[in-house]
Amino acid sequence: MEINILEIGALLTTIVLFGILFFLKKKHVGFGIRTLVATAFGVAVGLIFKENFRLVAAFGTVYVNALQAFVIPLLLFSVISSITNLGNQVRLHKVGLKSVLFLLLNTLTASVLTLIAALSLGLGKGFEYAVEATEAKEVPTAVEAIVALFPKNIVNEWGSNTVVPILIFGLVVALAYNKVARKDETVKPFKAFVDAANKVLGRAVSFVVSFTPYAVTALIARAVGRSKVEDLLPLLSVLIVAYVLSAIQIFGVESLLIGLVGRLNPLTFLKKIAPAGIVAFTSQSSVGTLPVTVSKLKENIGVDGDVAAFTAGLGANLGMPGCAGIWPVLLAVFTIHQQGISYSAGQYALLIALTLLISIGTVGVPGTATITATALFTAAGLPVELIVLFSPISAIVDMARTATNVVGAATATVLTAKTEGLLDVEKYNAKVVEVAGEEVEVTGETAGREGAGVGAGSETAA
Repeated sequence: MEINILEIGALLTTIVLFGILFFLKKKHVGFGIRTLVATAFGVAVGLIFKENFRLVAAFGTVYVNALQAFVIPLLLFSVISSITNLGNQVRLHKVGLKSVLFLLLNTLTASVLTLIAALSLGLGKGFEYAVEATEAKEVPTAVEAIVALFPKNIVNEWGSNTVVPILIFGLVVALAYNKVARKDETVKPFKAFVDAANKVLGRAVSFVVSFTPYAVTALIARAVGRSKVEDLLPLLSVLIVAYVLSAIQIFGVESLLIGLVGRLNPLTFLKKIAPAGIVAFTSQSSVGTLPVTVSKLKENIGVDGDVAAFTAGLGANLGMPGCAGIWPVLLAVFTIHQQGISYSAGQYALLIALTLLISIGTVGVPGTATITATALFTAAGLPVELIVLFSPISAIVDMARTATNVVGAATATVLTAKTEGLLDVEKYNAKVVEVAGEEVEVTGETAGREGAGVGAGSETAA
């Protein structure tokens, strides 16, 4: 076997850079910063060693393979866990369907909005990047694709990483459990097993995703080695478009839903939910923001406490317009254009349907957007490795994605409560002011009685 000194040099250099990334992690440098540093490392390795990336690229290939290995089991247990949670509380069972409906409506609007924008802008066209071992795939007709959605042999579907039949299988199992569990307590261990498996798999995926900076170094090195640096600049357009779409979803779509469906003042909603959106933007964690979200929904917006906890909590695992709507569709359309795949209107509609199905199994763990994008790419037969190339900007986009997820879940919660008569409209419309460091609600009645005292405080969105 011929020894390529440059390939060995690239490998040794990359290992040293991995050591630096590991050191940064030990010093508690943030994941996003480490990913950006990894991007710079990858660009440097690619520029220096050019096409001698074969050994280095193996690290990225292993990462992509490991990520794909968890997609099916994670989505299966997550969707069963999410749907079976609807039966946990008798009172909330009545509003469970509406909660799911409004959460998925958010994902649908985000997906359609993204599809229209990405197609109009022609994202991905002219982007030069060759995918290894990729064969041209014939896109099935709409009828063939719909028939293929339904499982035939669950073992074969799992083995071939066929996502959607697994999700439909999980939906049927979850609905069956909810029906049986009402009368038969002996099935409770099944629920405990599913919830436990969901937690364990979520932790396993978190472990795999924690290696993203190393994978980014390897895959960016390969991308730069194959291409000119200027050819990679179109990736930045995805960053800009993602932020614009998130802003439109939050300030446009969510406002319209609150105004038209809930018949409430959308500006009041945006002001009162703003603290949760800010926490989500800075923490990049929908689950971590839940206490703030639920608190604002109950105390400032007037949502019934049980509905606030249930629907907002469900929204951290189901729907998620940012991570499961905007990001996967944006990357999918970019890849379709980049690969030169011919898609009809019906096939794009099917892509949206796939996004909705996958969003049901969205999991509230780090790397959610990567998981949903990987699942969508797997279902649509698109090259998964292209997703990893977006990791550098994904770390930045994640702030906007998470804020979009949280505001979307809050919107679904308010609409569910309003349509079920479980929203205190007077509290919703009350102004919130800060007096001596404490929040005070001011209704029309209290404003007349205590106008002088309260007026001294400054109005706040908190």
